[in-house]
Amino acid sequence: MKKLFQTLKNIWSIEELRNKILYTLLLILIYRIGTHIVLPGINPTTMQAAKNANNGLLGLIDAFSGGAFSQASIFALGIMPYISASIFMQLMTVLVPQFQKMQKEGDSGRKKINQYTRYLTVAVTAVQASAYVAYLHQIHGNSIFMSAGLFRLTSVFTLTAGTLFVMWMGEKITDRGLGNGTSLIIMIGILGRLPQSFVQEFVAKSTRPGLILVFIIEIAILIAIILGCILLIQGTRKVPVNYAKQIVGNRQFGGARQFLPLKVNSAGVMPIIFAQAIMFLPTLFNLSNTIKQSETGQGLIQVFTNHTNVWYMLIYSVVVIGFTFLYTALIFNPKQISDNLKQNNGFIPGVKPGQPTTDFIGAIMDKITLPGAVLLALVGILPGIAQLLGVTQGFSTFFGGTSLLIMVGVILDTLQQIETQLLMRQYDGLMKSGRIQGRQTATTVQM
Repeated sequence: MKKLFQTLKNIWSIEELRNKILYTLLLILIYRIGTHIVLPGINPTTMQAAKNANNGLLGLIDAFSGGAFSQASIFALGIMPYISASIFMQLMTVLVPQFQKMQKEGDSGRKKINQYTRYLTVAVTAVQASAYVAYLHQIHGNSIFMSAGLFRLTSVFTLTAGTLFVMWMGEKITDRGLGNGTSLIIMIGILGRLPQSFVQEFVAKSTRPGLILVFIIEIAILIAIILGCILLIQGTRKVPVNYAKQIVGNRQFGGARQFLPLKVNSAGVMPIIFAQAIMFLPTLFNLSNTIKQSETGQGLIQVFTNHTNVWYMLIYSVVVIGFTFLYTALIFNPKQISDNLKQNNGFIPGVKPGQPTTDFIGAIMDKITLPGAVLLALVGILPGIAQLLGVTQGFSTFFGGTSLLIMVGVILDTLQQIETQLLMRQYDGLMKSGRIQGRQTATTVQM
């Protein structure tokens, strides 16, 4: 405990770090206040039916927006349009040669890509805002005391401005605050549901004295799952790399032995997000009444909407594993790593430079990606398993899936930045042995 207080004192004594923390907390507070401001033209007292948006794709959006989606807030769309635009631009930098060339231009190229991402965010937000307003009219028409045309116009502008403001806050946190602003905003939205879900689970288990022990066991299992997610995020295979010695004048360069860290889960949380989107697609189509009333149609709807269904878990796991390999192939280029090693006079012991090195790195990635994909699929179906074992629906979402992976990854990245600031000023780190490694550290190739 004394070590903890001393670490907190050291953190507060660093003026730059203190200002970063306060600036980040201020913008997060503004974001949380905005999530409770209802759109103009809606009567919030008659919007209790909004809580129906708890399942499917709408539930995922509501989770990432911290409940703002179901409350018809000015931040209802949250940061998701910006995330969608960023993912699209990231894929373009892999698939389109023009964007690849732009990415290699350095800082100027990154600025151009970021600017295109912002423009795309405006377009995506406008489309999603129009669909969201139509959804509000369909579900909460009685709560709206404004003409349909005027409400649509003002709401689309308000939602677009709200998303752009959230995007601006995320960029400001990244530039002047602590951690990645976009990831922090998503994490805060997810954590916003934790207290209520925790209380609901405790109340459900406190009905009988014997269930309190079950609740304690659930907390212990949750902690074990979090530890497992940390191992999954930070797990790497270290490939030894030697660098040839070079003598320039009287100085010697190179000759060092380093490691090439290959991540077990290079794709991060993206396969789960893609898999959830794919699983939600069948529920978005307007099925005819004949299909809905038939036993086959009802069974199909049950498979793709019930997270506790065995067939849902099986299909979901296969989709996650497939997307893990696909996304890893898109973002990981063994040929580029092989070329970088060759340019820096580096080589893997026992492997010839060039194509043999490329094949060697690719084979290792295939071997470590399979267990990583299986573990990622297991994390994705854990909420459904927890719900089958009696955990309430809200609290079960924290036992795995996108929410848990994002929270663990963002917290690791933020703690890593704090520890870096401490070590730069010759203070002790946050841990007695070793250093905290975030997602960015684990993916960095040491050259």
